[in-house]
Amino acid sequence: MSAREIVEIGHPVLRERSREVTLEELRSREVQDLIDDLIDTKRAANGAGLAANQVGATLRIAVVEVTERNPRYPYKPPIPLTVVVNPVIEPLDDEVAYINEGCLSVPNLRGEVPRYLAVGVRYLDREGREHEEVRHGLAAGTFQHELDHLDGTLFLDRVVDPRTLTTWTEFERFHRDAFLERAARIVERFGS
Repeated sequence: MSAREIVEIGHPVLRERSREVTLEELRSREVQDLIDDLIDTKRAANGAGLAANQVGATLRIAVVEVTERNPRYPYKPPIPLTVVVNPVIEPLDDEVAYINEGCLSVPNLRGEVPRYLAVGVRYLDREGREHEEVRHGLAAGTFQHELDHLDGTLFLDRVVDPRTLTTWTEFERFHRDAFLERAARIVERFGS
């Protein structure tokens, strides 16, 4: 398999709602190859996740994985490789935290996004098995970010205060320490 080109903000495919995948499609070599390519592309770009439309495929498929060695997100606790097909996400309560997010399709920009701290996620895995899970903390935010992509929503659409937008360089210079303190409290509380 191989890494694919990641489309960037302005490409129309990022604003389309991706369509559900049938079990027959999921079992096809074409879709299984797409899943392998999503994994390879996410890893090559050091992302925390990647949705199919970020590589130009309008299918409701995303991959999430955070390793301890991720240079883009060293503050995120590990998330084992998870392939989500036709996912549905529901907040479990009203509690939110402001997470400073970036996106592989929005290069060199970050901003603060309110994310639910506890969500239920239902999805099929790449073999078509059903899963129902609860995700908390920063992991919950990561899943919300990827599922937003499948609905044609970018993190920029969820930034409440545009004054929080910053380049990666200026984030590291001026905002990183304060965000890492907030992130550490979330990780301490939820372990994820």
